[in-house]
Amino acid sequence: MTAFGYTMMCEQAAPDQLVRDVRSAEEAGFDFSVISDHYQPWLASQGHSGYVWSILGAAAQATERIPLMTFVTCPIMRYHPAVVAQKAATVQILSGGRFRLGLGAGENLNEHVVGRRWPMSGVRHEMLAEALEVISALFDGGNVNHRGTHFDVEQAKLWDLPETRVPIGLAVSGKRSCGLAGEKADLMIATEPRAELGEMFDAAGGAGKPRVGQIALAYDTDRDAAVKRAHEQFRWFGLGWAVNADLPGAPGFESATRHVTPEQVAEELPCGPDVDEHVRKIKPFIDAGFDEIALVQIGAEAQGKFFTWAERELLPALRAL
Repeated sequence: MTAFGYTMMCEQAAPDQLVRDVRSAEEAGFDFSVISDHYQPWLASQGHSGYVWSILGAAAQATERIPLMTFVTCPIMRYHPAVVAQKAATVQILSGGRFRLGLGAGENLNEHVVGRRWPMSGVRHEMLAEALEVISALFDGGNVNHRGTHFDVEQAKLWDLPETRVPIGLAVSGKRSCGLAGEKADLMIATEPRAELGEMFDAAGGAGKPRVGQIALAYDTDRDAAVKRAHEQFRWFGLGWAVNADLPGAPGFESATRHVTPEQVAEELPCGPDVDEHVRKIKPFIDAGFDEIALVQIGAEAQGKFFTWAERELLPALRAL
């Protein structure tokens, strides 16, 4: 049976609200939760970007059963992989074994803030593969020394290892990332319902491992208000990761999306109160073989009414598929 999750979107809500929201998601019956890991938002209209690891620590204490996962953390520039391993192990302990570490090759939007040149795609994937090697070695326990092409590690050890090893997910978009995920990761992460991603993942050794997808939606009793909110905050989603990964800040995303219309956003994303529309646009992930689908409710101010509607209407409809 497909599991349905809730997304804490750090770029659209303040840290304290995100913790309250994930507690509400747990009460509403969501099966799991994920959280974004940004330094800044895609668009200024979103208006937030708290530090995800502090939020995760608070969320772990504020909830009881709902699993947590980064969607996704980039361990190649802004964070050193040895530090990512320490943070992930700590959250796993604080959450009582409910945490999964989602990793990806990152976006210039967040990583350039440390003053380093943003690498080309091929180099980023080399760095991700090496970072995964470092993180996995630290999860194994013991002292880790590493001299690599991109990272050095000297006498590192995780002194607080969780009883349950942190599962690692990798974000995929093509053959190279699917190959790495299938071979080295515990689960696949994607934001597009493309069946070929799962096929490449399986071919590389991922058969039987979970596949986690994500889709944004805008629930509101007023469909026009929902479309307006989705356009204001999420019109960047259709650019594709080849573009999203390289733009350096909100002004670039504003410029790249200036011709995107509300109608175009509404065509792609489910908006409004019609459960059937939401189910129809979420279903392609199920058809593409995803085991888990994380939902993003667009707009910080709209979370409360979304939880009520999701518990009563959306989740039962999705689980009936």
